[in-house]
Amino acid sequence: MHFSIIIPVYNRPDEIDELLESLVIQDYNTAFEIVIVEDGSTIDCKNIVEKYAEKLIISYFFKPNSGPGDSRNYGMKKAKGDYFIIFDSDCIIPKNYLSEVDLALKENFTDCFGGPDKALDSFSNIQKAINFSMTSFLTTGGIRGGSEKIDKFQPRSFNMGISKKAFESSNGFGNIHPGEDPDLSIRLWKMNFETRLIPSAYVYHKRRIDWTKFHNQVSKFGKARPILNSWYPEFSKPTFFFPTLFMIGFFTAVTVAVLFGFYFPLVMYGFYYLLLFFIASYCNKSVKIGSLSVVASFIQFYGYGFGFLKSFFLIQLMSKNPQEEFPELFFKSIKHD
Repeated sequence: MHFSIIIPVYNRPDEIDELLESLVIQDYNTAFEIVIVEDGSTIDCKNIVEKYAEKLIISYFFKPNSGPGDSRNYGMKKAKGDYFIIFDSDCIIPKNYLSEVDLALKENFTDCFGGPDKALDSFSNIQKAINFSMTSFLTTGGIRGGSEKIDKFQPRSFNMGISKKAFESSNGFGNIHPGEDPDLSIRLWKMNFETRLIPSAYVYHKRRIDWTKFHNQVSKFGKARPILNSWYPEFSKPTFFFPTLFMIGFFTAVTVAVLFGFYFPLVMYGFYYLLLFFIASYCNKSVKIGSLSVVASFIQFYGYGFGFLKSFFLIQLMSKNPQEEFPELFFKSIKHD
């Protein structure tokens, strides 16, 4: 068997139902297996998995809670395939996904790939706005949205593939979360494995979050980056500082406008957000989503920027222990049977 699909899940049976339904209708003509790893859920999805037992080659495992990275590793150890595809439980998969991946790997094999994410029409307006903010060139440089204009693509674990050989060589994901995906990518590079983007291998990523959860998520992203920079300084980039500098500049512009009546810097920020509003409105064909995208991008810059600043000061300037300063970013490793 070639492909094994690994899906960790925590208290999300409804999401698993939608995800498995999208895998039933894949147009890929070769057998593939699905490995569901229940990560210590109190609301399990076993009954949902059983519903698909006759439609899919599927196995289900329950383990103590140890985080998504460890759960993916657990699933890959249990899998029978020689190439693993990893999805988050809040993804819906286009029917041609596996066919596109198979074709891309046959044309240009790589031991690790990632794909972009998109939003379905059925998603909420906030989900669509967050999707725009997380994928737009105006906010992230398009790295998460499918841009190939980068020298080394770092796959995100909501939609990625890794060969059995690369998994066994690297031991898979570490216990930091978020940040486990770039950590794995860098370790693979250091072992001379290649990673790449497959633009046609996109998924519909629901992002089950409200504004507060979104802020907490991007803040953790910001905190994780200086930790990774301290581990792998050779892969640190000046662009990682951009959200922090953007927010410092914004609050400086507000202060200058209030205290000195000099509005030009603040006007420049206004033009930026006006441009973002028009592009988001056009892309989503909705002024409301355009407005919400402005909110999402501000939360993204604010959460990531100041999370990064705090972590940079403590980890890279003060040389503090990451697990002591940010215990919320680390899961305890456990031994599995």
